[in-house]
Amino acid sequence: MGIFSFFSREKKETLDKGLSKTKESVFSKLTRAIAGKSKVDDDVLDDLEEVLITSDVGVETTLKIISRIEKRAEEDKYVNMQELTAILREEIAALLTENNTEDADGFVIPEEKRPYVIMVVGVNGVGKTTTIGKLAYQFKKAGHSVFLGAADTFRAAAVEQLVIWGERVGVPVVKQKMGADPASVAFDALSSAVANKADVVIIDTAGRLHNKINLMNELTKIKNVMKKIVPDAPHEVLLVLDGSTGQNAFEQAKQFTAATEVNALAVTKLDGTAKGGVVIGISDHFRIPVKYIGLGEGLEDLQVFNKKEFVDSLFGE
Repeated sequence: MGIFSFFSREKKETLDKGLSKTKESVFSKLTRAIAGKSKVDDDVLDDLEEVLITSDVGVETTLKIISRIEKRAEEDKYVNMQELTAILREEIAALLTENNTEDADGFVIPEEKRPYVIMVVGVNGVGKTTTIGKLAYQFKKAGHSVFLGAADTFRAAAVEQLVIWGERVGVPVVKQKMGADPASVAFDALSSAVANKADVVIIDTAGRLHNKINLMNELTKIKNVMKKIVPDAPHEVLLVLDGSTGQNAFEQAKQFTAATEVNALAVTKLDGTAKGGVVIGISDHFRIPVKYIGLGEGLEDLQVFNKKEFVDSLFGE
């Protein structure tokens, strides 16, 4: 089992609250889409397609969902609001399950892979450093020793912010002066972690997308240097995306998955937006597990992404 994977009632309430704006938006659009209708016809399907696309589910994923609902409607033409939302919930959950058969269970820390190295990527402003701080808190709460590496050396505020999180959570932060070689910081962080027999190392990286080739070269260099200390590092490359940016998050995911081998996603800031549908589209399109979602400012508001609970919260129980 991964850390903090138990889905308590309190976490469910946080999820419901965090997705409330998206839920209200989706339901208001659904209500208008089927107002006065008694069957799923072409007009309802067209309106439903618009609902999903404007909820930032994405065109490709929306068309898959519409196709599934169209097949369901052939069997039973009659529909009301409750039935349509139930069908939506079932088909979206089924689609996400087919893409990744098991729910992400957070980051699992194998005994034989210590320190477990997580490299975090993403553009500035998406909540990358905050996500690192919350992850560090959750790891420490689970009994793991954690080191942080401030390898975003091109922005002074990034290093300062990570240091503040380190002090808040009570974990050491390895840093150098502004403008230092990010790979050198990562090397020092892993060296310190190994010397202190730490369980987890989380490395922050610069959030720039000005040039895909430069980004690729920089991230590759960081990974190669880390391998000198921990041969199979990094064990996870976590891409952090801002859910409130909707389709822009898709574009960022395309850029970063092209630049490096991303194998996990975290979607943040879902509590302040009606664009929560982007999680569905990203999960379906990139076939990379969305492992965490951010639902608020609190330390406990970074949750493991559970597809069924997410869809239930979005479309009702």
